[in-house]
Order: sequence, then C-alpha cells, then structure tokens
Amino acid sequence: MRKKLINRPFICRFFSRDHLICEVPTTEKEIFLTFDDGPVPEITPAILDILKEREVKATFFCVGDNVAANPDLFERLREEGHAIGNHTYHHLHGWKSPPGAYVEDVTRCESLFQTHLFRPPYGKFTPSQYLLLKNKYLFVMWSVLTRDYSRRVKPEHCLEIAIQNSRPGSIVVFHDSIKAAENVLYALPRFLDHFLDKGYRFRALTSFPDPRN
Repeated sequence: MRKKLINRPFICRFFSRDHLICEVPTTEKEIFLTFDDGPVPEITPAILDILKEREVKATFFCVGDNVAANPDLFERLREEGHAIGNHTYHHLHGWKSPPGAYVEDVTRCESLFQTHLFRPPYGKFTPSQYLLLKNKYLFVMWSVLTRDYSRRVKPEHCLEIAIQNSRPGSIVVFHDSIKAAENVLYALPRFLDHFLDKGYRFRALTSFPDPRN
C-alpha cells in the first residue's frame, strides 16, 4: 500500500461550514459519495446500476449542458433518489472566468433544476465568485479526491486512493465522465463493497440547510 494521501483542498481551512464544507462532522460510519461532470450516456447509467444494486444513494454535481442533452438520464438520477448539485452550465474554470460571467453560467444551470448545493468545477473559484454565490448555495468541496479522471492513475491505484483516505464523514469525489470511465467502473463497486462490508452506509448530501432560508 502507498503512503496515505492528503486530498482535502487547502482552501477549506479558510471557510466556515455555514457556506462551504469539505467533509461532514460525524462519528457515525457513513460516507458521502459524490459524482461530478455528468450525466452522460457513456458512463452514468453504469454508475447508477452499481449504486442501485447496492441500494446506495449519492450526490451528482451535474453540468447544465449535459442535463439539457440528456433529460431522461437526469430524470433517472432524481427518480432513483440521488441528490443533485449545480456544477455550472459549461464546466467553467473559476480562475479563468470573470465573476459576472461565472455567476451567469451558474444561474443558467439553475434554470434547468433547483438545488442549494454547488461544486465549482476543478475546485477553483475566486473570492468575488464566492461572495456572489455564498448566500444562495452551499459550496461542497471534498475530503477525498480519487483522481479517477487522470490517465496517470491506474484503476487499482484509484481504488487504493479512495479506500486509504476515506473515513467517517468523508466526502468522496468520483466522476461520471467518459475519461474517468475505466477507473470508476473498476474502483467504485470495490470501494462500495469494502466499506459496506465494514458496516458503513453511504448517504446523499440532503441534510444541510439551504442558505436562502
């Protein structure tokens, strides 16, 4: 086994849990599984099948452009009881986007579905973007980044990263994207079975208050 990795974004230490979270404070044996970048027909249905087989709920941070292109698949996400989060309409990189254009893109995604959960693509956002959005969304970062999207990470290593770094309250990131497909389809079922066998449960991020209320 490789040495344990540090996955929690550095930026998390500067924010309170009122507007941004990186993990869930709990002593219960529960993990919060999340997926970014979908839904896409090449991989999302296979992920949903894996989750359904194990009766696991997750949170999907959806790209608006993909939701518009795959409405039936998006509806399946919701019908099967998974939580939904905003991941911008065009998967924008916050550091490369003016605040106004960034917020407009988030709002365009919101026109397709309503949620108070938001994850900035790449985990990148500016202070201005945060200030403009924090009273409307809870920024959801992560404590475990599986790196399933990287071509330098083999499926076995992806699984190793996920298992070694997860603990009670972890927010774990996989991706329902084409480039992550090989790693996800290998690592996800093994990751789930490993922790289910240890008595863990997997929960969607549904219990956090809406900042607009």
